[in-house]
Amino acid sequence: MKYSVGDKVLLLHSNETGEVVEIMNEEMVLVNVEGIEFPVFTDQIDFPYFKMFSEASAEKKKEKAKVYIDNIPKEKKQETLKDGKGVQLMFFPVYDTSLYEDDILHFKLYLANQNPEAYHFQYNVLYKDGDDFSVTNTIQKHLDFYLHNISQEELNDITKFQFIFSLTAIDSERVASLEVPLKIKPKVLFHKIDEMHLQNSPSFSFSLFDHYPEKKPEPYFPVPEKIKHVKPLKGKTETARSVIDLHIEKIIDNKAGMSNFEILQIQLNYFEKYYRLAVDAMQPKLIVIHGVGSGKLREEVHLRLKNRKEVKSYTNQYHANFGFGATEIYFQY
Repeated sequence: MKYSVGDKVLLLHSNETGEVVEIMNEEMVLVNVEGIEFPVFTDQIDFPYFKMFSEASAEKKKEKAKVYIDNIPKEKKQETLKDGKGVQLMFFPVYDTSLYEDDILHFKLYLANQNPEAYHFQYNVLYKDGDDFSVTNTIQKHLDFYLHNISQEELNDITKFQFIFSLTAIDSERVASLEVPLKIKPKVLFHKIDEMHLQNSPSFSFSLFDHYPEKKPEPYFPVPEKIKHVKPLKGKTETARSVIDLHIEKIIDNKAGMSNFEILQIQLNYFEKYYRLAVDAMQPKLIVIHGVGSGKLREEVHLRLKNRKEVKSYTNQYHANFGFGATEIYFQY
């Protein structure tokens, strides 16, 4: 191997200087450029000494040469990057260099954004044993974001990958959030790996979405001339709330010995209680905190909201206080 960890290198395609942080295999290294790490082929980099020498020589010549106003070149108009291939989940294999065959130690997972806009995202890995993994961050336009390493054996224990995206710049014409589940079957994974080797490619990927979607037009609901107000039940002492928290420890003092099914039923009953109080009080909005977790509680809440006539819309978008762990419900009467 020509390069070692810690070597300063020059990226030939962009003329940027970086540092080798990991030897991935005989043909590929992981390079850090201004805090961003990404893999490159060794034939696409070189040592920067010639560039440093050339720049120093050119600088000396500039100091000696006189510059006239007619010789100053005109500034070129900067071209805007065009829209790419959307957002993808990329797998970069890291090989065991001590063996001759292609023995993959693990994969480096990257989120690649080739669109001309930035997104907030939450990335969840859901395992069979419930030991889930989650990352919440922002990915800028035309950049990659390193997520984590994952072994090939570990992929067999994953039930699904889950992404929730939202725009960093609010756009009323497009959806508040975009949920993208991804289930990778072993057969598909092995096909991707074989295809990568045949094409001599450094990675393989799964497309998450091409373009962030626009909102669907909402159906028109005419406002009735007279709105019948629902009278509260006799003896009811509870009052409506604008925010409710469905975490079980916020509802009951002790959940010891209870099954997941029993806990879910308590949470849904609590939701139904304050949902009805909000409708009785003709609230315009209700925020339901359900957390992220496996997403089962959120799915159950959304399922109950789908066919209710008083629900105008509901969103599970990024919130400064709750992240992606809350749903905002908007009512119509």
